[in-house]
Amino acid sequence: MTNISCYQFAELAELKDLRARLLERCKGWGLKGTILLSTEGINLFVAGVRENVDALVDELRAIPGLAGLKPKYSESAEQPFRRMLVRIKQEIIAFGVEGIEPAKYTSPRLEPKVLKQWLDEGRPVILYDTRNDYEVKLGTFKGAVVAGVDSFREFPEAVRKLPPEMKQAQIVSFCTGGIRCEKAAPFMEREGFEHVWQLEGGILKYFEECGSAHYEGECFVFDQRVGVDPGLHETASSQCFVCQTPLTAEEQADPRYVEHVSCPYCFKTSEEQQRENLAQRHAALRKAVTPLPGSVPYDQTRPLNVPEACDHGTILDCLCHVMPHIPREQWLAVCEDGRIVTDDREVVPAHQIVRAGERYLHLKPAQQEPDVNADIRVLFEDEAIIVLNKPAPLPVHVGGRFNRNTLQFILNTVWHPLKPRSVHRLDANTTGVTVLCKTRHFASLVQPQFERGEVEKIYLARVQGHPPQDAFVCDAPVSGEAGKLGGRNVDADGQEAYTEFRVLRRDADGSALLEVRPRTGRTNQIRIHLWHLGFPIMGDAAYLADGEVGETQTLAVGDPPLCLHALRITFTHPLTKERVTFAAEPSEWAK
Repeated sequence: MTNISCYQFAELAELKDLRARLLERCKGWGLKGTILLSTEGINLFVAGVRENVDALVDELRAIPGLAGLKPKYSESAEQPFRRMLVRIKQEIIAFGVEGIEPAKYTSPRLEPKVLKQWLDEGRPVILYDTRNDYEVKLGTFKGAVVAGVDSFREFPEAVRKLPPEMKQAQIVSFCTGGIRCEKAAPFMEREGFEHVWQLEGGILKYFEECGSAHYEGECFVFDQRVGVDPGLHETASSQCFVCQTPLTAEEQADPRYVEHVSCPYCFKTSEEQQRENLAQRHAALRKAVTPLPGSVPYDQTRPLNVPEACDHGTILDCLCHVMPHIPREQWLAVCEDGRIVTDDREVVPAHQIVRAGERYLHLKPAQQEPDVNADIRVLFEDEAIIVLNKPAPLPVHVGGRFNRNTLQFILNTVWHPLKPRSVHRLDANTTGVTVLCKTRHFASLVQPQFERGEVEKIYLARVQGHPPQDAFVCDAPVSGEAGKLGGRNVDADGQEAYTEFRVLRRDADGSALLEVRPRTGRTNQIRIHLWHLGFPIMGDAAYLADGEVGETQTLAVGDPPLCLHALRITFTHPLTKERVTFAAEPSEWAK
């Protein structure tokens, strides 16, 4: 398979017609590669049968301005290109500097054999490699000064950082095939470098005429061969699929090289990968909550499912039953405003009879939800689970005044199209470690562990008062039905509940810091048990001192915090089947 690379700076016109003609010709000849066309000239890398490659060269030389085209030839065992592309570009080699026009002016050219002679004689000359760092990695001239750039557009800045004494030195600039030096050398002259040459034909022509003399390694090429040696033969070098770094045969033997996965330059330990992934998640979370999604007014639609208890009742009675904290008069006004509708948007009057299982919609125009603390920190993530340090106040699920300013809505946005599933409850005002599963299947493996009491949970709580015992328990049953503001109470006929407490510290301000281990998982269990024992949690707006019940459940941003923090959780991982423990750094009140 014959490979050619060549370029020519010339003023070209009617590029669209030229593109169509060349693409048709090349496909007809069975050639593959890339041809770049611009008003400043042509640049190409093409491979195919020698006869057809020569036909392309003849075709190009017939174009006005391209008669002097000088292709560089090499051979390969296989076709190094996947397809044939002909593209129109602003520049045939992207540089981005005005006033550099190789078709009108180039720096003096130095033939490869002359450069070799200079180097043989030990003439004082600086070899300046204008290529990108990843190309230089495979090889360069001995003692060459390297530009140190990741792209050719960075070259001007690299030149400006060269030491001033180089401006009087003899400099020979070089690149792969010479095209970059057509712009690099004149630019250096414009920057005050007095004696700048450009190596004619670049490294590839030097290899062709001078072999390996004064050169170390191989030359990176922009096709599937990756590298060629001084004999212009394909080498064993490869390119990392992930980071695109050229790799020598020795580097491919490194255990960190896994084809299509990693190489010694992009390999990361599991800990490093986890840190990088978490940083990306945190960036996505910050974007998702700036601004808070529910704090910008929007039209909200909330579903209403008719429960069995409301069968054959009116829609008004159903609304009052489902959300008893909202006055009946307010629900009547909602119905009269036409804001209770069917899925087909038909208005439902207040007196309409409904049946259990039916679904209606509550339309809430221009809703603006209360602000929340959305500083969500991801502690761990893998294929199955997500572990967070939840801030407060932040409701986990949709409810009441909160729809978009909820943990679930934010996570659905960041992890889309996945919808992470919370496998346990954490109150809106409670901070700390919370576990979610990425799929229904994984949730089905974790959630039952909570129900069977196999999950170990440890909380910290700061309470009002000093419990007399260092360790104590509460096994008061908790009501299963929600009462005022959705709260619960101690109820002899309620659900079994058991919580263990240990005093960590009794402080001079009259508060105490407790370690809490709930053995069951009832709604508000820890808060209710401490309230029942006469040691309500500080900052609790619902369960107050002296057995009183407050007028709200959810705190506002800026309110004194609820001093309840989910410190640590231990459960069986759904994939590895190993016991895993995660901990969340406690808030200031717990330190």
